[in-house]
Amino acid sequence: MPHHAKPDYWENAVEALMECDRILRRVIPEHRELHLASQGQPFVTLLRAVVGQQISTKAADAVWRRLEGVCGGLPTPVGILGFEPEELRGAGLSRRKVEYVVDIARHFRDGLVHPEQWASMEDEIIIRELTAIRGIGRWTAEMFLIFNLRRPDILPLDDVGLLKAISVHYFSGEPVSRFEAREVAQAWKPWSTVATWYLWRSLDSVAVEY
Repeated sequence: MPHHAKPDYWENAVEALMECDRILRRVIPEHRELHLASQGQPFVTLLRAVVGQQISTKAADAVWRRLEGVCGGLPTPVGILGFEPEELRGAGLSRRKVEYVVDIARHFRDGLVHPEQWASMEDEIIIRELTAIRGIGRWTAEMFLIFNLRRPDILPLDDVGLLKAISVHYFSGEPVSRFEAREVAQAWKPWSTVATWYLWRSLDSVAVEY
């Protein structure tokens, strides 16, 4: 399936979510022409996720463009490992993020992760493999499952945007706990990814692609 094509489960998920959730029945039609897309390169997806940690989307895009400039195009594991740390810092990466980027590259180069097998592996097993890399926690692994593998039932309860959207739409703007968010999301199974994606769109109509 081309990575910019609509996931084959998308229409079934939209139909089911609009039937079971009154909020999504209103939110989804406002962004109906959009769908989840992916750049499709596992190494690049993970690198972009780490680059974007704890900074705004605009800042992350700027750092990423500078990193591409340093690398002469899309970064590769071997390419990243060929640079001195200070050269990578020149792209705007913090010292810690340089360490993370290098560890991702090392895991890919040395075969410590298995992207060729991920399509047939269970979500939690992939999450365990990814979180063994420095700088990749559960949130980043879940973003990978959503944006690269496009798994249909990922619920990223550590995601600030999702919690904010649930607060706005389901709790009249009151803060929500992860427990409350999980309770709301029970109705979304097995399409939590799709519900999450449209709730993100309700806060920011520009779709993020990793």
